[in-house]
Amino acid sequence: MDSQRKKKLVLLLAILLTFTVINGTMFNVTIPDIAETFGLLPSQVSWVMTGYILVYAIGSVMYGKLADMVPLKTLLTVGILLFSLGSVLGFLSPNYGTLLAARILQALGGAAIPALALSFRLAILIPIEGKCSGLFVNGAFASGIGPIAGGMIGGVLEWRYLFLVPATACLAIPLFRKWLPDERVQFQKIDYIGAILVSVFVSTLLLFVTLFVWSLLFVSILSFLILAFHLNRSDVPFIDPALLKNRKYAITLLTSFFGTSVMFGSSLYCRLCVTFMTQLRLASAWCCSQGQWLQEFSVATEVWSLTGAEVCMYESPHRHFHRRFLISVFTGFSLWLVAAAVFVAYIGFPLLQSATANLLSTLLDRQTTGIGMGLFNLCNFISGAFSSAIFGSLLDTTSVTYSINPLNPHGPHSIYSNLYFALSLIAVVALVLFLWIYYDRSKKNDYD
Repeated sequence: MDSQRKKKLVLLLAILLTFTVINGTMFNVTIPDIAETFGLLPSQVSWVMTGYILVYAIGSVMYGKLADMVPLKTLLTVGILLFSLGSVLGFLSPNYGTLLAARILQALGGAAIPALALSFRLAILIPIEGKCSGLFVNGAFASGIGPIAGGMIGGVLEWRYLFLVPATACLAIPLFRKWLPDERVQFQKIDYIGAILVSVFVSTLLLFVTLFVWSLLFVSILSFLILAFHLNRSDVPFIDPALLKNRKYAITLLTSFFGTSVMFGSSLYCRLCVTFMTQLRLASAWCCSQGQWLQEFSVATEVWSLTGAEVCMYESPHRHFHRRFLISVFTGFSLWLVAAAVFVAYIGFPLLQSATANLLSTLLDRQTTGIGMGLFNLCNFISGAFSSAIFGSLLDTTSVTYSINPLNPHGPHSIYSNLYFALSLIAVVALVLFLWIYYDRSKKNDYD
């Protein structure tokens, strides 16, 4: 394949990756409007995000396995068609059930894009050994652009029109089929049992934290134990347990997990909190989000200006903490104080994502890069799903009037202040974990 065609494929893949990542986050700011349309509680409407993230995460790993058995042309064609079909269905959805089905269909198709970007054969096109691929930075930046795009489109039109943006992805199918070479693939065994067990474990755990049905927790724990037993005995495990024996890899993954939880929790609360305080609609939320856009733009420059991934990883949890703490303090005061805190709150997430991808690529060899990055992708999306489900359930509690944060007055807004305070503590945990494993690196520079 000539270099010109490779560049075209990389550009097209980056655009599609942006579409799928934005589609996963731009519905955050429309949550109150969707809830109002269908008469839903916060824990119910949060499944618009949670369902997408869950299917997307598991599907991205499955597509990585399928890439060794099915030609890329076929996988991308099917994935993009499902993604576009789900978008059209979402635009026309007459009820909440149809809307959820549309989001799941979107996730089934959209999961093909990051999986193929992380596959070994696409890694030939975009080397990531020792350095963060531009696709990871692009994906991290797109995750911040999503809520802004959602606020702009939803504010001018309506939340249904958000589905028309990803529907245009089908225009890329002819280009992929033209530029991708024909392939010969060999059959490789897929760990279907492991995939099913992972799906059961994550799904039942999410349902438990949303519905608080104890039988679901029992099924979740049981499926986890069976999964652990199965992975240690499978020849081709769905998740390779050997990766988690790399201590720095595991801690870095856990740090990213907590950081992503903070990001998704903040995205969910911000719009609901502003709506509660001022009864504003999407157009007003879009005005507040302009500062967030400027933040993300400056972050993109800062990421490339930093010379060490560890510096980014140290800064990000630290920023997560004091920005969320500021929002916890200002909740219930002037909207402009909250907006000012939101203005600086999102700077940590793109740093965390791009630096983590950069750092993990130095901890993995060529043979484990695809698997390791796939697990990173899976954990991030599961983290977002857990955060949305757990904190969405907590928002159902409307009788809280006591503020845990001593700097914030008591009142009906206290539930939002308390939740942001909890998010700041999670950011502290992420920071402590990272410092614990990396603080003495100058004396011990191993990756075991």
